[in-house]
Amino acid sequence: MRTRAPRRVRLGTGAGYSGDRIEPAVALAERAEIDYLVFECLAERTIALAQQERRRDAARGYDPFLEARMRAVLPACRRRGIRVVTNAGAANPIAAATLVQALAHELGLAGLRVAAVLGDDVLHLVRDGGLRDANGAVFEPPRDVLSANAYLGAEGIVDALAGGADVVVTGRVADPSLFLAPLVHELGWASDDWTLLARGAIAGHLLECAGQVTGGYFADPGYKDVADLAHLGFPIGEVAEDGTTEITKLPDAGGRVTTRTCTEQLLYEMHDPAAYVTPDVVTDVTGVTMTAIGPDRVRIEGVAGHPRPAMLKVSVGYRDSYLGEGQISYAGPGAVARGRLALEVVAERLRITGVRHSELRMDLVGVNALHGDALASGHGDPYEVRARVAARCDSLSEARRIGDEVETLYTNGPAGGGGVTKAARELIAVTSAFVPRDAARASVTWMEA
Repeated sequence: MRTRAPRRVRLGTGAGYSGDRIEPAVALAERAEIDYLVFECLAERTIALAQQERRRDAARGYDPFLEARMRAVLPACRRRGIRVVTNAGAANPIAAATLVQALAHELGLAGLRVAAVLGDDVLHLVRDGGLRDANGAVFEPPRDVLSANAYLGAEGIVDALAGGADVVVTGRVADPSLFLAPLVHELGWASDDWTLLARGAIAGHLLECAGQVTGGYFADPGYKDVADLAHLGFPIGEVAEDGTTEITKLPDAGGRVTTRTCTEQLLYEMHDPAAYVTPDVVTDVTGVTMTAIGPDRVRIEGVAGHPRPAMLKVSVGYRDSYLGEGQISYAGPGAVARGRLALEVVAERLRITGVRHSELRMDLVGVNALHGDALASGHGDPYEVRARVAARCDSLSEARRIGDEVETLYTNGPAGGGGVTKAARELIAVTSAFVPRDAARASVTWMEA
């Protein structure tokens, strides 16, 4: 009796954030043996900025690179039967899916089915007192809230794939869930099989940041060398019916996939390895094993799972304040001393002119901007530095005065300053809340073919 070969689903990562490179995704679409190409494009603050854009223009509010990405990969994906999943819908999945459908018509991709997954926007619950804080009390929102988006799980995407979607566009869906959904759909995993769901979620977690797992963020010359970062390839995850995952890449792509690159990505943003919470499942990676089974191919096993949380995380975006900034460079002998004097002069000028600010930072980039004076001492003075002054202000007009004072150093000393830049902008901040799972249900909207 012939035994059936275990099924495997092959997932390619097309993006790890909004501004990621497009060429690696094109390479996967055109040459990789994959079933799905997944674009993860949302960060915590991104969707608040997208909501702000949607308020200015109701037809916008989705990822600014969506059209370029879809134009680049859709023809190959359609030709090769690769389905696309992305959260590039951001604050406006309907408009994003409409754009994809129109682009399909323009490119002559007849019959392409596009679905939008909705349900993450819970801004109305902020006003109605429907959100909770970390202690379970009613969430007290900050002033001037712009957005509130729940981290949905895989369910809506699974429904869209079951309905025959070739392209699924979502808003705020948790990063691992974008990858878990195709696995649930293709492999028939039950919604309460916590072990399989955990293994799929961790496959997604390894893939979600694209080039990080293929050596991008891993690279550290002389210690962790990675070849050809300029042509870094994005990862491919091959997931079996039992959740065993293999991470690899195109053989001719730059970068590397090793147990070390996978381990670093596994632990990325994971506050508790025994209880990594996603909307779909709580995962436990304390028993994970990683095995190099070939060049640029690592097998991940041993992930355990626990029931999913009753509450979903909500990212709340709000207008916080304004940032004013000015920078100026000094080089040559005494550069550090002149840079420090420049900062002292600006600090005094801000007091003299009465610039109002609630927070002020004054750094020498190249000396103490990242780790402060304590760690910077004892390493010698660099040949060149850049003095940076930044302040949080209550108005845009006050914020602009910060850079103006830095600019006056050109002629008012100290000597040798150059390359001034200045900027002032509104600050959009984010905070977190929670919502009962039943209050943020995913739904699917289909675009007209």
